[in-house]
Amino acid sequence: MADGAHILFVDDEEGVRLTLAPLLESRGFRVTCAATVQDALTLITKSKFDVLLADLNIGQPGDGFTVVRAMRRTHPETVTLILTGYPDFQSALQAIRQQVDDFLTKPTEISLLVETIKSKLANRTPERHVRLQRLPDLIHQEQKRITEDWLASVKNDGELQLVPISDSERVDHLPSVLEAAIHVAAGNQVTAQAMTVAALHGNIRSRQGYTVPLIMRESTLLQAVVARRVQENLLVINISTLIPDLISTYEAIGTLAEVSVRSFLAAAR
Repeated sequence: MADGAHILFVDDEEGVRLTLAPLLESRGFRVTCAATVQDALTLITKSKFDVLLADLNIGQPGDGFTVVRAMRRTHPETVTLILTGYPDFQSALQAIRQQVDDFLTKPTEISLLVETIKSKLANRTPERHVRLQRLPDLIHQEQKRITEDWLASVKNDGELQLVPISDSERVDHLPSVLEAAIHVAAGNQVTAQAMTVAALHGNIRSRQGYTVPLIMRESTLLQAVVARRVQENLLVINISTLIPDLISTYEAIGTLAEVSVRSFLAAAR
């Protein structure tokens, strides 16, 4: 139950402690604050907590993980949450190793924080193991989101948005490109069918008023969207295969863009 759950809140900024702790208490939680790593470690040995909410940098960069390790060792069932700016690659990698339950971006909306705490408490187990995914699996699961984000990027692009075509015409080739990226990242070659679709795409773009730079711009935006999906899912991606998977994915996107351009140029003759 989230009601009355005991939170250990660790942050070296007094203003943050004085602001956030009362807000959490007003939502029914019991909150104990610590300003230093040593204070937090002392409290962990003396009391049991349902939730650890720790700043990533307490005095020194990454100190929050020291508190997480101590909590995991002493109270493995405790939900562990890290407060930070947007997690970078190294922080996310460390979080995977320490089995942090979630990152929360500072400043944190109290409603989101409370919702996260309640959700994690409702699903906590003594043994937590992060299920790591390879990039092809993530792309497969996130195809709809990738398509939506890519379309938004295209429609916000100063030049691409000037091409007068419908949303469905813009994204008609994208499922094939994403499937090819998944296929290649999984260790396969680009299929003949994907190459045919890419060639048709280039031919269609020539009739729609595109230029070669615009076709390449679409490809670049897709790579950027994939990169953002990776960044936002670093906690669940298998880091050991990420680089080769990302290289293969970008190669597949680049290969199909090249096929489209060749077809575009042939149609323009």
